[in-house]
Amino acid sequence: MPKPNNYSTGLTRRTFLLGLGAAAAGLSLSPRNAWSTENKKLNFYNWDTYIGETTLADFKAASGVEVKMDIFADNDELFAKLKQGNPGYDVIVPTNNYVDRIIAAGILMPLDHSLIPNKANIDPIFQNAAYDPGRKYSQPYMWGTAGIGYRKSRVEGIPDSWKWLLASDKYKGRIALMGDKSTAIQMGLKLLGHSLNTTDGSLVKQVEDMLIRQKPHIKLFAEDDGQDLLLAGEVDLAMEWNGDILQVMKKDADIGYVVPREGGLLWQDCLCIPKSAPHPQNAHNFINFLLRADVGASIADFIQYATPNAAAKARTSADYRNNTAIFPPPEVTKASEFPVYLGEDYERLIEKTWARIQAA
Repeated sequence: MPKPNNYSTGLTRRTFLLGLGAAAAGLSLSPRNAWSTENKKLNFYNWDTYIGETTLADFKAASGVEVKMDIFADNDELFAKLKQGNPGYDVIVPTNNYVDRIIAAGILMPLDHSLIPNKANIDPIFQNAAYDPGRKYSQPYMWGTAGIGYRKSRVEGIPDSWKWLLASDKYKGRIALMGDKSTAIQMGLKLLGHSLNTTDGSLVKQVEDMLIRQKPHIKLFAEDDGQDLLLAGEVDLAMEWNGDILQVMKKDADIGYVVPREGGLLWQDCLCIPKSAPHPQNAHNFINFLLRADVGASIADFIQYATPNAAAKARTSADYRNNTAIFPPPEVTKASEFPVYLGEDYERLIEKTWARIQAA
């Protein structure tokens, strides 16, 4: 879903009014002139459509800090840009398996937890992470699943298997797969009955062969905009992130979402500060602001991803809290897995595999 390179807060899908503020959440904020001694600027590197409608404007109103938000298409783009040296970003939003990869590359700044008191709002199950013990480098932002978005009137039944996308010609030319190479290959591994975290090259080769056989039936590998193609009627089946599909489900009741019975991918996106951030104090203040109960609730209700912020979740609508496409039932999470960083040898294997799939 990469659209503009720069993001403004002038979205028109709907308008949110912020709630009662930090005092109602049991936490206080300093007066505006005490927020930071740095220049009133912050550079934010984020996924597209992944912030509340008024969040950035509200942060400016509270702090005086102007946020410039750039968009990346996937974690590979984020990692590649940061690996070359931080071009000036203060806050970034990597996914869990890239958090530990970025930590290993020495790219992240340790967080000063004393500057993020709103971390107390995070649900206890998210306050620690195997990929970042003690949350030394990250705070959780959103979590969710990868599954299948589909147009109900154009498919027969519920596409409850990855076979519909990866090993069938029934919907030839009406399928969009993710352009995210790791996710596409990992979902192939799930279809074949394996862990998405396998490093067995022979199993990865089986997925490669399967995807090459399937290529004539695939309309395109979408750059994170499968939900838009589905909404526009250009495809009937799309491998996508649940929140992206949920956003278009609100516009079109003919669109549905399912995690296949083989299981899908669970993920957490995190808020981190890269080394050499030009405005680290503003960055900590911004992360603390995003973890406010009222701010977190408005973001979650707007973007339709699962919030790990317990105080924020309590303020969201019942439709949001009770939506199983946002908060999946136990049988879905049991069959699904979090991807983990498997080392640079594995990353090279996936790069070469993907290159062959694309060239076929």
